[in-house]
Amino acid sequence: SIIMGTIMTMSSSNWLMAWIGLELNMLAILPIISKPKTTRASEATIKYFLTQAIASAMMLLSSTTNAWQTGSWDILELKNNFSTTIMTLSLMMKMGAAPIHFWLPEVLQGTTLQTALLITTWQKLAPISLMYMISNNIQPALLMSAGILSMIVGGLGGINQTQLRKTMAYSSINNLGWTIMIMALSPNLAVMNIFIYMIMTTPIFLMMTSTSTKTLQNLTTTWTTSTATTLSIALLMLSTSGLPPFTGFLPKMLALNELITQKLTTLATLAIMTSLVSLLFYLRITYLIMVLTSPMT
Repeated sequence: SIIMGTIMTMSSSNWLMAWIGLELNMLAILPIISKPKTTRASEATIKYFLTQAIASAMMLLSSTTNAWQTGSWDILELKNNFSTTIMTLSLMMKMGAAPIHFWLPEVLQGTTLQTALLITTWQKLAPISLMYMISNNIQPALLMSAGILSMIVGGLGGINQTQLRKTMAYSSINNLGWTIMIMALSPNLAVMNIFIYMIMTTPIFLMMTSTSTKTLQNLTTTWTTSTATTLSIALLMLSTSGLPPFTGFLPKMLALNELITQKLTTLATLAIMTSLVSLLFYLRITYLIMVLTSPMT
């Protein structure tokens, strides 16, 4: 049902069908989030359900208002300014981008690592595809402001974390910031950015699952049992941070190049400064793994 809901949303040209797909997807993932019989999992399920339900209501309000004004339910016909703004905010809420990001770290912390992987990767496909389709009608200022805010929140939020799932949640918010910011100028580049992020995040979560690693303290003790896995997690963390010569550097470099080409040098500088903040917590994790726990030291 999760796969079917996402595919239905991504392939529909009508707001009602897209909304039904998102609802199907949301209802299908709730039992998966609540699978561990703990109060944390139940709390995470309720938080996820409430935020997604509010976002769905906003989406329905936006599409209904637009249909009332233009007489069309077509996704590409979202011409009304009010509808476009509300729709953008609802999609950002579904993805977990700032300033409506508060649910994401809490939900990830309350679920298993496999479910956290599902929420940070697959669950973003449908909202991103809808945002891609309406990107020409969204005000660039809104996307860029939300993008920079997500980058700041993702960077600052991840610094003090000891729980790896919360760290990955803030990493997700930070990368979403880059995606949303560049969506205003080059939607294709935004899609490439989110796909590269998903490709890098998936093995991190899978390796964390295989080693049962949930905190930074766990991560420092895995070197002796699975050296290759621990080293891979460290390198993937550096790649996610956008450090050259790793893969994660490419979409950030292209995004900065696009910003400078469009004479948005101030925004590009701000983006670089915020990526330095997020680099701090990635380097901290890498330092803990590579330096403190390595037998060579």
